[in-house]
Amino acid sequence: MLFNEKTFRKNVLSRIPPRDEPPLPPDWLHIEMLERFRVLGFAPIKEGTNILEVGCGAHALTTVPLAYLVGETGRVVAVDLSRWHFFEEITSAAGLRRRIIPLNIDARELPFPFKTFDLAVLVHGVRSLKSEEAMVKIFSEMLRVSERVFIAESLPLANNEGQRAHLELYNLREEIFEALFGEKDDLHYPTLEKLHELVEEAGGEIIKSGTFEPGLPHYLAYIPREYVEQIKDERKRTELLRRWDSAYEKWKKGAEHPPVGWLLAR
Repeated sequence: MLFNEKTFRKNVLSRIPPRDEPPLPPDWLHIEMLERFRVLGFAPIKEGTNILEVGCGAHALTTVPLAYLVGETGRVVAVDLSRWHFFEEITSAAGLRRRIIPLNIDARELPFPFKTFDLAVLVHGVRSLKSEEAMVKIFSEMLRVSERVFIAESLPLANNEGQRAHLELYNLREEIFEALFGEKDDLHYPTLEKLHELVEEAGGEIIKSGTFEPGLPHYLAYIPREYVEQIKDERKRTELLRRWDSAYEKWKKGAEHPPVGWLLAR
């Protein structure tokens, strides 16, 4: 079996129906999965690999390309604590559900007593881990139960206007959610140097790392304006609405995925 982008598009992405979720385009899910497929090209995955995925999320954005890459003889144990709403629908539509074992558990306390996996993967999930303390704990657990660990995350870098448009809108998320709910949603993107530091603090040894440009649009910075309108603090609401309006005008002209940093550790 050829694990290349052309066959992934033809055999997997083409099976997943488009989504009607304006202002996102109907193919946003496919583009996000394609980006993750490209990220995973830097991970040591081959047919038959036994993988733990931390933070699979409701849309299985990394789970689907992982399940494709491990082939018929591999397995993906997909872990998340609460976000499962579309998971079954999407993985089934992709034709890969039988290769995936979903587990609704806390990644800070994985229920595996020894090194059960060839590889543990966390792609574009570091930003959702709430704090550096949580990051270190989860990285430590990944290292404990797997021979190697692959982590990738968007970087706070912009090399063109499209990437700047993405970062400007995305970086409002933290403030908006804190003003609304008193706690952070996604954090700002970490630097690759910070990822190295956190993995080493968790007891990991970096084998190799790097950065790359996905060369794709990026839509997931979007947060509805209605969220900002619900902020009770009038001064904060006014400020964030002004910044949201400015950032959204740039975002809708075409946001691009920022560079991605990745590392492999043991």
